[in-house]
Amino acid sequence: MSYYLNSKNHLDPGPIYVRENGQLHMVNLALDGVRSSLQKPRPFRLFPKGFSVELCMNREDDTAQKEKTDHFIFTYTREGNLRYSAKSLFSLVLGFISDNVDHIDSLIGFPEQIAEKLFSAAEARQKFTEPGAGLRALQKFTEAYGSLVLCSLCLRNRYLVISEKLEEIKSFRELTCLDLSCCKLGDEHELLEHLTNEALSSVTQLHLKDNCLSDAGVRKMTAPVRVMKRGLENLTLLDLSCNPEITDAGIGYLFSFRKLNCLDISGTGLKDIKAVKHKLQTHIGLVHSKVPLKEFDHSNCKTEGWADQIVLQWERVTSEAVKPRETGEPRTAAQHFYGKRARAEAPVKCALADTHGNSSEKLQFYKEKAPDCHGPLLKREAVSSQESKKSKKRAFEEPEKEQSNSSQSSKQKYVCLAVEDWDLLNSY
Repeated sequence: MSYYLNSKNHLDPGPIYVRENGQLHMVNLALDGVRSSLQKPRPFRLFPKGFSVELCMNREDDTAQKEKTDHFIFTYTREGNLRYSAKSLFSLVLGFISDNVDHIDSLIGFPEQIAEKLFSAAEARQKFTEPGAGLRALQKFTEAYGSLVLCSLCLRNRYLVISEKLEEIKSFRELTCLDLSCCKLGDEHELLEHLTNEALSSVTQLHLKDNCLSDAGVRKMTAPVRVMKRGLENLTLLDLSCNPEITDAGIGYLFSFRKLNCLDISGTGLKDIKAVKHKLQTHIGLVHSKVPLKEFDHSNCKTEGWADQIVLQWERVTSEAVKPRETGEPRTAAQHFYGKRARAEAPVKCALADTHGNSSEKLQFYKEKAPDCHGPLLKREAVSSQESKKSKKRAFEEPEKEQSNSSQSSKQKYVCLAVEDWDLLNSY
């Protein structure tokens, strides 16, 4: 015992207590010639003494160190000391699933609150930007949650994103607002054909400004609505401005949009504007607006939903891929380097949109709201008396009108479908 107490290389066992007469007494080791004060017990170290924050920042270089530190959260105290705490089991499982989100079979029936956290965790790891796995992962969420993932999509001036991420964009479902302005799609673009799909039948606002569209493109876009009563049947706002190849014949295809409340055909190739105004008013009930409508302000259509940041990630990836090609001339690059010329990164603008904005006449149409029926009682009585008088007059005029309408309807049944429409239907 004395040998053990006098040895210097032994491990400190801590204080020694002796039980005497039913009481505990600590042995005074100073009487035996040992150190007068005991050393404090060393705290248990989870990490080695040389551990630092730099290892946490560069975890990707050392896989072994990553396994040790990935399950902990590192923070600093007020005194500047490093403090670590263990992550919860939920966050660990969430991180593991988000790393392998493309291998999930289905998310149908999964709680929305947890799915949103899973989506944000996968988005933080940039899983949706990967070429193959990103598309599979995004499809799992869109199939299960639809409009929660994205309800409004703005791709204005983002033609590079459309060309690189076309399949990802086509995976979105139940969109209500879609802005494809200034993207130069053309009549034969795959995305324009996708607009007639049943997955986008919920779209109510569609912006196709400056997309090189013609009458053929409008005919393809409206063929399912005109013939099969499906597709963009719920459309209430349509912007076809700055498409000079759309003529009077192309406007005739828009009469199938019965729910259309706002229409912009400024900058198109119309010849007889008065006739077009009369047809829009008689067929759909749209009236020409002398004042620019607020509904066509592009700030109203924004990217909203869980995937609002994914579009920004796609745009960042595509811009970085194109940056080496846009180096410019050596002289201007040298001037930018030495600061003699400021580098101004102006946003891309549509040339036709600028000319359209400067023009005075705008062909914007809207549907007048029905008068309020909750008026005073006197007004109701006056209206009812007028209606009773009109009903008597209609009683004599109805048989003559029915004969004329029956003849016109029989003619319209044969006029609705043309040979080109049948070709389009066969293509679907």
